Amino acid sequence: MPAPPARRPRTAAGRTASALCLVLGLGLFTGAATGALINHDPAAVGTTQGAYARAGDLWHSVPVDTLLPPVVSRPGAGPGGADRTYTRIGVAPAAGCAGAFDPLLAKVLAPVGCVQVLRATYVDATSSRVTTVGLLVTGGDAAGMSALNHRWNSEHLGSRLDLMPHPVAFPGTAAASFSDAQRASWTVSVSATLPVVVYAVSGFADGRPVPEPQPAAAATAPGATSAPAQAGLGTDVLVLAADLDARLRKAVTTDPASSQGAS
Repeated sequence: MPAPPARRPRTAAGRTASALCLVLGLGLFTGAATGALINHDPAAVGTTQGAYARAGDLWHSVPVDTLLPPVVSRPGAGPGGADRTYTRIGVAPAAGCAGAFDPLLAKVLAPVGCVQVLRATYVDATSSRVTTVGLLVTGGDAAGMSALNHRWNSEHLGSRLDLMPHPVAFPGTAAASFSDAQRASWTVSVSATLPVVVYAVSGFADGRPVPEPQPAAAATAPGATSAPAQAGLGTDVLVLAADLDARLRKAVTTDPASSQGAS
């Protein structure tokens, strides 16, 4: 099967107009195990032209609540089998890609381009931890995504402190002080088969700085004793990233004709 063709970049006006199509509507979680995101390709589905195109259009063709719902609940997902529930604090405006990432991370991602970034910040049930989860929709073709995925994983870029994604703060909420200095744990997963990058970054809601952030894979490893690990911030990252990943996969594999017929 030939590789899906590269999509033509959208104009700024087109992105803005399409962003207005994001409407609220609660989706249902159908995700996999929390830890599955650590070592698997986000949205790993058959690389058909239709799936590739749908993934590239999700940011304006699928309601924002379908991908980033108001509430995410994961029974038994926490340490010791504790339930995890997260409430969405806010959704960042679909304002394009400028400034969405630190310059070095943006440089690493640059070969596949950037069409749009969707971001939302959540707070846990105790209002003590906050997590920003994001979806980068790239403009890259299948070969470009495969190459970036290989580089990201083979060079272990996901564990580098200088490649952490930015959080998104919302004034007047538990995430009011959520800035780069408060980042405690994170994950970034580059798809090898679709034009998407799923990421999440967590921190403490009280705004305390974290001098030694830890990637989620390390913070959730057995015996981990770091502050992010003990607080469960690595788990927060993986739960919310896995939730977005599962919703993305469901949207990409849904037959558009069937969806229209059922509506």
